[in-house]
Amino acid sequence: MEQTLIIFKPSAIERALVGKVLSRFEQKGLIITGMKMMQLSPELLKEHYAHLVDRPFFPLIVASMTACPVIVMCLKGIDAINVVRTLTGSTNGRQAAPGTIRGDFSMSNQANIIHASSSPEDAEVEIKRFFRDDELFDYLPAKMPYLYSEDEL
Repeated sequence: MEQTLIIFKPSAIERALVGKVLSRFEQKGLIITGMKMMQLSPELLKEHYAHLVDRPFFPLIVASMTACPVIVMCLKGIDAINVVRTLTGSTNGRQAAPGTIRGDFSMSNQANIIHASSSPEDAEVEIKRFFRDDELFDYLPAKMPYLYSEDEL
């Protein structure tokens, strides 16, 4: 099964949306394998958003992402990265489709509720950036036969 990283951004924390967003992932059938709250540092953000460091808006990202603690989470499931990105919606909340997390909860490109890994390669690097091995749990919940057919597992 594939794993992906999620960050509940300060916009989700401050607006008390964590429970609503988390329930969407759980209702879809994604499995939580790790979750913790942490305060992001500018150094960690420079590593995480290395592709944006030289952009003029990068200081706004740092200010936004350090405004309060965030929640980082690792999810797993078949095609988890694509499933999560579909649930999340377009980066800009104003353009995200209704029914997606950003489409329902965001009006911003920056304060857009959640970060989600964009590829298997990114997910692997990001998960290692935010979680130690002993903070991730590889288990299959009893509900598995109700999430996937036998031939999918």
